[in-house]
Amino acid sequence: MLRCSNRFAAALIVLALTSLQPASAQQPSATAMAAAKELLSVKGSMKIYDPVVTGIVEKAKLVFLRTNPMLAKDLNEVAASLRAEYGPRLSEVVNETARLYAVRFSEQELKDALAFYKSPVGRKLIAEEPGIAEQSLKWTSAWADKLSEEIVAKMRAEMKKRGHEI
Repeated sequence: MLRCSNRFAAALIVLALTSLQPASAQQPSATAMAAAKELLSVKGSMKIYDPVVTGIVEKAKLVFLRTNPMLAKDLNEVAASLRAEYGPRLSEVVNETARLYAVRFSEQELKDALAFYKSPVGRKLIAEEPGIAEQSLKWTSAWADKLSEEIVAKMRAEMKKRGHEI
């Protein structure tokens, strides 16, 4: 599951980075930004980014370990220091993600969404969504496998009608 989570986080990061708007784009109000940040917090949306800094530091460490495995002790110490130093930079991701919400939703819409996610059904949705998503992905994977077999069989049959054995 960890691999899937890392891939999901990476995909979301790529999506977020490719949708960045230039600095001259509409700047949301401080109230809208605060509501968007609170919405992200209540939804737990930013948890997917938690492993990003650690992953980057570990990737950099591995680059140096490949060239000199004898540096493992020192590289581990430096990596721990860098994780602590750069961890707070995740606030940049929080700010940008909040801005993306704040420019797409009015302050009232953000407040309404926040009220929903704080309600009992909103909290239940937050709690149940990860399990639903995981089960949905598993089901979709099995469905896609069956569909693929069906399509391959159909393609084979159609090609056979045209005189090709595949």
